[in-house]
Amino acid sequence: MTPQARPVRLGPRSLTALALVSAVGVAAFGWPFLAPPSSQIGAHAQDAPWLFAGLLVLLVAVVAATIAESGLGPKAVAMLGVLAATGAALRPLGAGTAGIEPMFFLMVLSGRVLGPGFGFTLGSLTMFASALLTGGVGPWMPFQMLAMGWFTMGAGLLPGPDRLRGRGELALLAGYGFLAAFAYGTVMNLAGWPFMGSLASGIAFDPHAAVPANLARFLAYCAATSLGWDLGRAVVTVALTLTLGPAVLRALRRATRRAAFETAVTFAPR
Repeated sequence: MTPQARPVRLGPRSLTALALVSAVGVAAFGWPFLAPPSSQIGAHAQDAPWLFAGLLVLLVAVVAATIAESGLGPKAVAMLGVLAATGAALRPLGAGTAGIEPMFFLMVLSGRVLGPGFGFTLGSLTMFASALLTGGVGPWMPFQMLAMGWFTMGAGLLPGPDRLRGRGELALLAGYGFLAAFAYGTVMNLAGWPFMGSLASGIAFDPHAAVPANLARFLAYCAATSLGWDLGRAVVTVALTLTLGPAVLRALRRATRRAAFETAVTFAPR
């Protein structure tokens, strides 16, 4: 079987930039568990998410620019724009309805076909565009951009991109979408949890508590606030992947073949 063409081939600079932003992202999401109770960061628990939000905006922009510099040509830019616009348009369809978020299945399938580099850029851009479309711009937006970039990039890293097809591939993508939907909800909970303060003292982040106590509080917070939503998102992602997945995968692969991303554009002499 002919290897699937990729619109973006990650080079050393792109990989370094991705590793950097991912490391900072882990710190941005997980700082409540990384900082010891005796550290001074506890005194700035309400400020830390804002600091990380500003930092992540810059870093995600750097990664997107680095990936683009690695070979995001005009054909890939056109496909990126179409898919990001489609994903941004799908997201409001589930606004206010627990778990009905059809954009997630499109991100999984797009990352699978177009690869991890394109997937990270697509996931981040889609979240940015949907935030502008729905007015959901706030300190949570950079966290959403990074988390969706990870989510879509992960689909591009799944095994067998050039060999696995049919029911086996659909099962793999559905399983990934189910688990990743919960993972996305969990990391986004980490972004909002420190903001709670005294709103819910039993499950809020306590900067003076030990890690096991805060972990118990966080799990209780997830169960109380987002478990139902995450389950709905996971089920909808699986259902759409299994029903619409074959047609969408064929369409994406056909468009990729016709675009011939890895073929250099030449002009015939007059």
